Amino acid sequence: MENPVLVEVMRGGLVESRHRGALAVVDADGRAVMTLGDIESPVFPRSAVKALQALPLVESGAAEGFSGEELAVACASHSGEPGHIAAVRRMLARVGLDGAALRCGAHAPVNRTAAAALVRSGTEPSALHNNCSGKHAGFLCLSCRLKADIGGYCDPDHPVQREVKATIEAVSGVQLSNERRAIDGCSVPTWALPLGNLALAFARFGTGQGLAPERAKAAAALRKACTAHPWHVAGTDRFCTEAMRLFGARAFVKTGAEGVYCAAFPDAGLGVALKCDDGATRAAEVATAAVIARFVAMSAAEAAAFERFLRPTLRNWNGVEVGAMRPAGPLR
Repeated sequence: MENPVLVEVMRGGLVESRHRGALAVVDADGRAVMTLGDIESPVFPRSAVKALQALPLVESGAAEGFSGEELAVACASHSGEPGHIAAVRRMLARVGLDGAALRCGAHAPVNRTAAAALVRSGTEPSALHNNCSGKHAGFLCLSCRLKADIGGYCDPDHPVQREVKATIEAVSGVQLSNERRAIDGCSVPTWALPLGNLALAFARFGTGQGLAPERAKAAAALRKACTAHPWHVAGTDRFCTEAMRLFGARAFVKTGAEGVYCAAFPDAGLGVALKCDDGATRAAEVATAAVIARFVAMSAAEAAAFERFLRPTLRNWNGVEVGAMRPAGPLR
């Protein structure tokens, strides 16, 4: 099956390129509300499932006393800005650890201003600046709660990763075999599953339906933290942050690598999962914006503010407008 074109890139009045992909929108009972393309083949959701990976942290009681900012950064692909680093440090300090315990690897901050400031200071990037450091801090806190070895928390057979795998299986309704396991960019296991099951997981995450009481309570706590503190989930001028800042509790939105996005619309009772075939984040953002526009209730003022994400303008290095992106085909 060839997936449909979801997003077009315009230059002048002509289509310059096209992004194909697949999309699933389902309710918490697994009923499909909208499907496009191949939603059965397994895909790696990567960072899009960080909120699901954080469920055991909250369910176990390991996050007791955490602030909303700390819960949000546990679900984050953050930009490495000073406020993100401070929140991760606070999480680690709760269990007597520091950045040296992180096993996610180091990279420069995603945010250009933060990266430039680090260079000016003569400081090398550390694992704290890794966009996944909040998730890893959560894993370390859970590891301490389980009285497990903190050094091996990235290993597939570690108690933390076994808890994460079991949680994803339970909320998505799909068995995760070792043949579907790979290593994520931050060195923890990543499991491939169909977009339909991913969307089901987020419908359940967004509504609590189909979840045990403690898990539903944990999901609600994470949603509340992320939508109340969206900057901690991504960062300055990031799509996830701006969408949740605009719509609040109506939309939980989370990016993953390689053109994956997942979302939960609690008021509508829906979960969303999509992937652009070519792995383009820019296209996945426009496609996600189109889904939000279709399923999230918004005022005229909100719709006007959101238009820049539905049809983002493209400019050259001189700031001259040269084109735009737009939802295409069934998303138009």
